[in-house]
Amino acid sequence: MVLLWILSVIRYRTAGEPAGTSGKGLILRIAIYFKKVWPGWNFLPIDSLILLHRIQLLSRWYNNPKLSAETPDNIATTANLNDMKQTKLLIACILAAISIPNALAGNKSDGADDRKVVQYPNAHDPVAAYCDGRYYVFTTGMGVMSSEDMVNWRIEDRVFDKIPQWAADKGFRGMPWAPDIQYLNGKWYIYYSYSGFGKNKSAIGVATNKTLNPESPDFGWEDQGMIVESVPGRDEWNAIDANVTLDENGDAWLAFGSFWRGIKMAKLNADCTRLSEPQEWYPVSRRPEGTAPETVSTDTAVRPDPRGLDFDAGNGAVEAPFIFKHDGMYYLFVSFDLCCRGAKSTYNVVVGRSECIHGPYFDKDGVNMMEGGGTVIVKGNGQYAGAGHCAVVTFDGKDYMFMHGYDKDYDYDSRLLVREISWTEDGWPVVKL
Repeated sequence: MVLLWILSVIRYRTAGEPAGTSGKGLILRIAIYFKKVWPGWNFLPIDSLILLHRIQLLSRWYNNPKLSAETPDNIATTANLNDMKQTKLLIACILAAISIPNALAGNKSDGADDRKVVQYPNAHDPVAAYCDGRYYVFTTGMGVMSSEDMVNWRIEDRVFDKIPQWAADKGFRGMPWAPDIQYLNGKWYIYYSYSGFGKNKSAIGVATNKTLNPESPDFGWEDQGMIVESVPGRDEWNAIDANVTLDENGDAWLAFGSFWRGIKMAKLNADCTRLSEPQEWYPVSRRPEGTAPETVSTDTAVRPDPRGLDFDAGNGAVEAPFIFKHDGMYYLFVSFDLCCRGAKSTYNVVVGRSECIHGPYFDKDGVNMMEGGGTVIVKGNGQYAGAGHCAVVTFDGKDYMFMHGYDKDYDYDSRLLVREISWTEDGWPVVKL
């Protein structure tokens, strides 16, 4: 909000708005300009300033024997000025009646039309789904946006308004990372992660909802608690970046992982909220020493831990698994190298495939993904420093990849990218960044 106010001041001074006003008058004018430039924002102090300004103008206008050039909404008339007082009083009452409820409403939205709509939204780790005529995207921070056309995105309320209790009890803070959204057992499941950057003190949780439509009476997220956690010094894997996929028997599998010893997969129970018992685990992707670029000595987030190798993220930069079934084959998409470094991001997406959901997965050249294999299908170019953490979905018979990319034109900020996937004759995906 502070940033928007500063931008309003700058734009106010450069947009041809009248200068020369100082003090309270300038603040009031900028408040009005704020609402003009950022119409989707309702903020009590701003709206209160505008209300006071309108009352001041109405009072001045009502007591003036002539209509001022600064009348609200530039109201004009050709009637006899001596007969105007009753009309002016009526208009003043109407404008006040309109202004007061809007000011008192503060941050509350009066409906879908008040929600902010953007065409090229900021996003990190997006996943997508379709429900009740709208496309929904969920991102790190449990942010939500929806669209009718995958072009104009309406910002919705976050999944959580506070940290889940189980996560707070384990010492995590803030909103979760890297969600995955799936429709299972007749309802929606959102899988999410808690972690610390460059650490494997991490955990994966899940919440459920009957619908993604926030206007439905059935809407409401119910947290189902933690599924799995990784503990530094105990586990050589990282419980983050969850993705759930059904196998040919209808059983659900949870894939996850970031750095350390790569991507793991574990079978879920019938309710898809806990690991099955007895537990069934498989490794599916890894970048052993010597198969990945050196990062430990060059990047502060993955420097060696003085406590030893069991605490190190290592050089094996692989994360964000997503499994997609196409023509009877399972395709494992993962992201290689480094995200979140702006212009220095080196993120890219690679893929391998298997006839079995838990592998082994091989790339186009026949290299096992447990040996560092992966066919590159998305990588940075002149426009994007890097792009990755993808989700692959089918909408209206077409396959799409949702991911984030670090766009040069936006100071290498992370932006939502939606790209249609084509397939080669021998069954490999092609994505044009």
